This record gives sequence, C-alpha cells and structure tokens, in this order.
Amino acid sequence: MSRIKSVDCALVFIEPETLRTDASQTFVRQETVLVTIETDDGLRGTGYSYTIGTGGSSVLALLRDHLAGTLPGTDARNVEAVWARMLASTRATAFGALTSLALAAVDTALWDLRCLRAGEPLWRLAGGAHERLPVYDTEGGWLHLPTGELVENAKAAQAAGLRGVKLKVGRPSAVEDAERLAAVREATGPAFEIMVDANRSLTGAEAIRRARAFEPLDIAWFEEPLPAEDVAGHVRLARSTTVPVAVGESIYSVGHFAEYLSAGAAGIVQVDAARVGGITPWLKVAHAAEAFNIPVAPHFLMELHTSLACAVPAGMYVEHIPQLGAITRSAMVIEDGCVVPPETPGLGIEWDEDAIADLRVA
Repeated sequence: MSRIKSVDCALVFIEPETLRTDASQTFVRQETVLVTIETDDGLRGTGYSYTIGTGGSSVLALLRDHLAGTLPGTDARNVEAVWARMLASTRATAFGALTSLALAAVDTALWDLRCLRAGEPLWRLAGGAHERLPVYDTEGGWLHLPTGELVENAKAAQAAGLRGVKLKVGRPSAVEDAERLAAVREATGPAFEIMVDANRSLTGAEAIRRARAFEPLDIAWFEEPLPAEDVAGHVRLARSTTVPVAVGESIYSVGHFAEYLSAGAAGIVQVDAARVGGITPWLKVAHAAEAFNIPVAPHFLMELHTSLACAVPAGMYVEHIPQLGAITRSAMVIEDGCVVPPETPGLGIEWDEDAIADLRVA
C-alpha cells in the first residue's frame, strides 16, 4: 500500500533566459505550478505544469480549493483511477486549459512516485523505446530577431551538433518569412532540418499560401499555422501541401487529438504533457499517433519530454528550449546531437529546493 499522506501546492515565477517572441505573443514569464505528494511508505514525488505569463494563480487555486484535498488517503499507485476521479470532480470546467494544467501537476507527481517506487527512470518505465533521440533548437529562432542573427544562431546550433532549428514565422508578408528561411537554409545546407512555427496566427487561405512559399526550402514541418479549434482548416492545409503540418501544443484533451488524427489533419503530433493533463494522457496520445503512423515531437518541457519521447516508439525529436534552469540542479544531456534520457529513478529532474523557496509566490 502507498497511500497519499500530504499534498503541497506551490507557484513559482521564472523569468525567461532570453526575449522570446512569436506571431501571437511575447513570453512574459513562466508561472510554474509545483505539486509535491508524500505517501505513507516514505516516498516523496514532485510534479509540475506551467503557464506563459498569466493563469498560474488560477491553476493553483483549482488545485488548492478543489483537488488537493481529495487526494489524502488515496492509493498513489492507482494513477489512472486518481486521474479519472480528479477529472470527474472538475466536469464543470473540463475539458479546458486550467483543468488540464492542474491535473498535469498532480499526475506528473504520481508518475514520479511510481518510478521512485520501482527504482526506474521514467523513460524506461513508460516504455523504453529509444536510448536517445535527435534534438533541435528553438531558442535562437524568435520572430523579433533580424535575419542575420537567425543565421548566426542556426550556424551555432549546427556547429554544436544539433540536428535542426525552429524559426518563428508570421511576419506581415509571406515574402519576408520566406526570405528569412531561405537565408538560414543557404547558410546551413540541405541536410540541416528547419522547422517553422506560426503560433496559430494565420487564416486558412494564408496558411496555404505560405506553405507553398516554404515548400522549395524543404522545411521539416509547418507548426500551428491555424487556431487549434480549426480542425477543418488543418485538413484543407494538409491536403494542399507536401509540408507536414504539426499540431499539439494548444490541444488540451485526448479527444481533441483523436479528431485531428482521424481527420488526417496532423502530420506531426506535438503533445505537451502539461497542457494535455499529464503523463497519463500524454502516453495515450503518443500511442494513438503511433497507430496512425504519425511521429511525436513534443512541445517545450524538454526536462520532462526527453524521457517521454524516448519512452514511446513514435518519438521523433526533442525541442531544446530551457525552462527549469532557475529551479533545478539537473540538466539535459546532449551527445552527438541527441538527447540522452536520465537514468535516475523518477522523472529525472533534480529540484533545487532553496531556489524554489526563494522564487515561490506567497
């Protein structure tokens, strides 16, 4: 037996390491929600989720006011049952961003406990499909950066052995976007991957137009071209271009992913463990993608997604974009352009308790 004894919920503000802009927003700060669960067999697991700029206090309130109090006495080993019960208790607010983010913080803590109890790292206990996966960089491709800086950042990533870079698009004209991409392609050569991300900023017609402009540059994928609720628009785009359409960071339920997969609206699945409700639903999405022969390249959360992407057969890429450096002592391991998942039992994240205490919001 491993019954939950106590649950602690915290909110920590983390400033981004560099200015991050895309076609929809500027990354103001990362509001990180942490949940630590202790069990009566002496284990202590920590999970987390996040928001960009706003909403962290709302996620914390949902946890403190409605979810955390229902957990003591529950068997922490029954992860699926706990997840389903929490979802049922929040039916009035599910499915949606705040509920999924709250569920994720608890669910990742329960998975941390599960791995600690088994003495295994997450990547192996969740499947153990890959011992390493290629990594690409996003931190050098923000929309506000001039073309010359994009080129230098891409060349630096290539020199470091990374397999590709993601460049933000959504400038006022398709010509400007294409010129910026072409400059990077010319500098890095044909073998280096270039991913493109519009951050839900385009209309259906404009997305088709820009995809055609991008096709000669042989980009790896066209990410979030349209609002996430526009499944039909993604279907039309996918049918009109040879460029794989990547979706997932703004999808908050397994059912919504099912719509995309069954409609043929996704060529790359970018499921985010925090935004979909935790590791439990993340794995369901990843295996569903495998069933449709679609690869998984998860969004953000590199400290967690390194293990998850390596756990599943459909794992394709891990995104390099630092998130937790201010509150952790561990770091992503990159060898020969690939991430290597941590072998330590649990999530593989070593939290800096002193830093968390310093940054914790009252």
